[in-house]
This record gives sequence, structure tokens and C-alpha cells, in this order.
Amino acid sequence: MNQTNTAKIGLFLGPILFLGILFLLQPKDMSPEALAMLAVTTWIAVWWITEAIPIAATSLLPLVLLPTLGVLSMANTATSYSHPMVLLYMGGFMIAMAIEKWNLHKRIALTIIAFIGTNIQRIILGFMVATAFLSMWISNTATSLMMLPIAIAVVTQLSSPENPHERSPNKIGKALMLGIAYSASIGGVATLIGTPTNIILAGVIKEMYQYEITFSQWMLFGLPISIILLAICWVYLVKFAYPFEKDFAIHGGKEEIHAQLRLLGPITVEEKRVAWVFGLVSLSWILRSFVLQDFIPALDDTMIAIAGVLVLFVIPSSDRKTKLLDWKTAERIPWGILLLFGGGLSLAEGFKETGLASWIGNQFVFLDFIAFGLFLLIVITAVNFLTEITSNVATASMLLPILAAVSYAMGVHPYGLMVGATMAASCAFMLPVATPPNAVVFGSGYLTIPDMFKAGLWMNIFSIILITFFTLFILPLLWGIDLNVYPF
Repeated sequence: MNQTNTAKIGLFLGPILFLGILFLLQPKDMSPEALAMLAVTTWIAVWWITEAIPIAATSLLPLVLLPTLGVLSMANTATSYSHPMVLLYMGGFMIAMAIEKWNLHKRIALTIIAFIGTNIQRIILGFMVATAFLSMWISNTATSLMMLPIAIAVVTQLSSPENPHERSPNKIGKALMLGIAYSASIGGVATLIGTPTNIILAGVIKEMYQYEITFSQWMLFGLPISIILLAICWVYLVKFAYPFEKDFAIHGGKEEIHAQLRLLGPITVEEKRVAWVFGLVSLSWILRSFVLQDFIPALDDTMIAIAGVLVLFVIPSSDRKTKLLDWKTAERIPWGILLLFGGGLSLAEGFKETGLASWIGNQFVFLDFIAFGLFLLIVITAVNFLTEITSNVATASMLLPILAAVSYAMGVHPYGLMVGATMAASCAFMLPVATPPNAVVFGSGYLTIPDMFKAGLWMNIFSIILITFFTLFILPLLWGIDLNVYPF
């Protein structure tokens, strides 16, 4: 069944299930408001999964359905769409737009690759480190789109003089393309703004438990996972998936990188100024919770992001006629993602206010008999493979409130299941449709679906093991929580 047919079926299935649940279902001990919330969630989930209409458009449904059914007031529903976490991501996007406008991201990438790359394996490592670093701060789609032409230019310059008939550029191309796609996703888990699912998690936790995950707190947990997974990915690609002999020689790779750096010319005034603003914002995010709040108690990560954006709108470029960031550039941010955040957060609010979260939790009392570590592994594995075929943001938006309810039923800390699932949603490596970076590199022509499936399956397994270990043993130490106790 192709995507068009799936969308057509979903278009009618969503409202039909909505009406069926609303008028035919009468679960025991469920309030009318909770039943309405369940019906709304089902409709939205079907449209998100089947993409019956654009995912961002589906995210507007709560604004119509929740007030109409008396689940939430319009004011409470609309508040989710301007949640501080939504504004934090908006600010992060706009700062990223300024970086892209002045080509600072390309200079950073080429500089990292030139510094690391001496042989083919290290050139691939350089591409992966550069991609992961940029993906920590700007869209992984934009990062992979920017890295792709650089990678193609490098591959076309490479040759194997010992065996001119060997299709080494094709082999290098496969490793390089997969490295770019995977490191774009891996880099995103390192920071709170690195991927939308992290922001969804922070927003849902703030909405349901009034607890704020700070930028530095997340980075303390996410960055080590990102670094370790990046190292595993590199070793797997160059030592096992596409191994290169020790005497494998290349010609032209480094020269191409330096040639592209020369094409950029000397660093411009605008690049320096944007780099300063970006650096100060990043440093403020990291230092905010344990240094800056001593001086400004009300300071939060959203305020820092918006302040950085305003500074970019104020500081002029070298010609004095334009600013580092103008509205024409800023308005190009992906507004659809922000609407998706709002839709997901409004669902979380509805789950909490109607008691649906508690009702769902009570249906999972049988999970008391399952070891938490085993159930965590099952959840992480399921989410990891589910996001191969569904939007990771939509998946997180649907599952996080449910996992919060399940945690209540199991008597365990909700952050364990929720953080583990969020991390897993960012680690879909098997299929071109799984993530935008996968689709971008697949379009290069160097990869086939079996290439990506085989390498991606191993990367999925590595990520599942690593995320499970970190969530079980490292998260409690870093965040000072007991995963075996429900504290709320």
C-alpha cells in the first residue's frame, strides 16, 4: 500500500474512530472528559501516523476539538502553543538561521574536517564530528543538506592508485554518506535544542510535573551518549561495514577540503559577530542553572535564546545597512515543527487535567510483575523501530503522556521511561524514510536500501543497548532520582 492510499484511509479512519470512541465506548471508571480526550488523541494519532493531512495541520486539531468537547478551555489549549519550550526552540531555530545566512556553519564544518582528516578513515571521522557538532545546534536536515555537496566533491576526488579498477570511491561514498546521516541524528541527542523530541520531553515533563529540565542538565546526560554512539558508529563503518586496508591510499581528499576552505575566503566580520553571539548564548545555557541564576533568579533557557535573537536583530553587518539577522531570514524557520510541539503539549495537558493519564495507568497494574529494566528495554526497542516508519516528534508526542501513566501504574519514576523513549526516537538508522538526514544522503545515489538497512540495523542495536544502560545506571546519578520510586 502506497503512502497516498494510506493517507486516504487515515483521512476517514481518524474521525470514524473518534466518533466510535465518543458514542459507543463506555470504559469503566472513565469520566466523560477523559473519554473525549481519548477520542481526540486517537483521531490525532491516526492522522499523524498516516499523514492524512500535513502533520503540522493535524497539530491544530486540539485547538478546535478540546474546547468544543469541554476538555480544556480555549485559553488553556492555546497556552500550549506558546509554551516556553516552544519559544526556546523558536529562538534556537532563528539563531541557526543567522549561522546559515553568513555560511558560518560551512566554515566550522570544513575547519573540523581539515583538522581531523589525514587518511580516509579520519576524513570520514572529520565529516562525522563536524556533522554531529553542527546538529547539536542547528537542524539536522540543514546540516546534512550542507554536508552532502562537500562529501560528494571529496568522493569524486578520491582514487586508489594500487588498483584503479577497484570501486573505492563508491565504497568511500557509502561510508561517508551513512556517516553523515547517522551523525546528524546522533548529534541531535546531545543538547536540548538538538532535536525536537528533546523539547517535547522537556515540555511534557514541565506540563505534567512542573519540573524544568535545564539545558546543562540535559547536556550532562545527552552529550556522553552522543560521543560514545558517534565513536561506535565510526568504528563500525570504517572497520566492519566498509573496512579499508592499512595501505589504502587516497589522493585529492584533503586537497578538496582545503580548496573549499579557500573558496570561503578569510573569515568575515559577520561570521565573527554571529560566532560571538552564538558562543555567548551557548555558554549562558550551560552556566545558567549554577552560575547566572545567582544574579538573575528568573532567568531561564528561553529568555537566553530570545535575548540572543534580539541581539542578532540589533547588531549590524559590515555594510551597516543590514543586520546580522533580518525578518526575511528569520521567518524561514520551520513553523510546522512549532505547531507540532503545541499539539503534543496540549495533549499532555489534556491527559493530566481529565484524569486520562491516571485511568490509563490503572489499566497497566499487571506491569508490577515485570522488572523495570526489562520493560525499559522493551519500550526503547519498540520506539526505536516504530520511528523507522513514523515521525519521531509525532511518536514522542503520542507516547510520552502514556508512558507517564504507565510509570504511575508500575510505581516507578516516570523520567526513566520518558527519557529512554525520547532518546530512542532520535535513533532510527535503517530506512531512508526514518529521518530527513537518511533521506538526504539516500538521494546522493551512493546507497541502496539494503546498504542502509544492514548498517542501520546494527546502529539501532548499538543505540538500544547504550540508551538502556545510560537510562538505568547513569541518569539516576546525574539527575539525583530513584527510578524504582514514583515520587509525584
